[in-house]
Amino acid sequence: MADVAHAAGVSHQTVSRVLNAPQTVSPDTRQRVLRAVADLGYRRNSVARALASGHTRLIGVVVDELAFHGPGSTVVAVAEAARQAGYAISLDPQVTMSTDTVSAALDRLLSRAVDAVIVVSAHGWADIDAAAAHLDVPVVSIDGALGGATASVGVDQRAGAGLATRHLVELGHRRIAHVAGPADWPQAAERRAAVAQTIAEHGLTPGPVLEGDWSARSGHVAMRRLLQRHRDVTAVVVANDQMAVGAYRALTELGRRAPDDISVVGFDDIPEAAYLSPPLTTIRQDFSALGREAVRLVLSALAGEPCPSRLIPPKLVVRASTARPRGGQSATR
Repeated sequence: MADVAHAAGVSHQTVSRVLNAPQTVSPDTRQRVLRAVADLGYRRNSVARALASGHTRLIGVVVDELAFHGPGSTVVAVAEAARQAGYAISLDPQVTMSTDTVSAALDRLLSRAVDAVIVVSAHGWADIDAAAAHLDVPVVSIDGALGGATASVGVDQRAGAGLATRHLVELGHRRIAHVAGPADWPQAAERRAAVAQTIAEHGLTPGPVLEGDWSARSGHVAMRRLLQRHRDVTAVVVANDQMAVGAYRALTELGRRAPDDISVVGFDDIPEAAYLSPPLTTIRQDFSALGREAVRLVLSALAGEPCPSRLIPPKLVVRASTARPRGGQSATR
């Protein structure tokens, strides 16, 4: 480090700040130090740095359902936000979330001397307080239970489903179906409840509810059943975009099309949603914001600052899969 400091014309303390807390150093100084690092082939000794500082600058991440768009995107955002703050992540993926599996994952991460832990629960697993009770490092939960002892950040699922349903009502739809996610997923339950509540608030008759498992295949099956059994339905709220992809396939097979025959709203705003035919109206969950906010909460906790839980508002993205009912006339109540 002394050689780097001499080559860059700065103190060794400044070199340390550039390597460990780059946001605290001016861009010009940071570039001079980084050039010296590259020229000299300097490599940080993370073990020595941890012994000297008492910190590894590692954030442990426990995550399930990593293959899904939401958890995968969130973990990428966590990694990027951590990197920008001078941290790296140590990942411990799970097949299922339970108090036992998460406690074991937390123990493994503690053995790697992480400074803090972020738990990303796609399934909305809520018992993080019990699993983390023995930890002496900060823990932040993404999509966990708000109001517990553990700081948490999530997307407001009820607000998102309400936006989707209200959009259809305002277009004039009066018979609105819902293709829901699995009943044992808290996010799916929140979306289902919000669809029903919004329909009731507008004095409409509840529409049919069919359940999928988040996959395009299940969306295809649900939409075929819906079209064959409930011909009076003019719009459907689909609980995620993957199921909406399958729903589109069912429409094509049965000779129908969105929005001419039925309006379709998804949930998530996956990258492919804008390229479906027609482009899918959907609810955008800002997974990047989730990751950034989780890292911000971790850094606040490490600094001894308050870490209030937070819900991030979703956004309605209107594209071409929704329109007024055929002929511009509302269906009867």
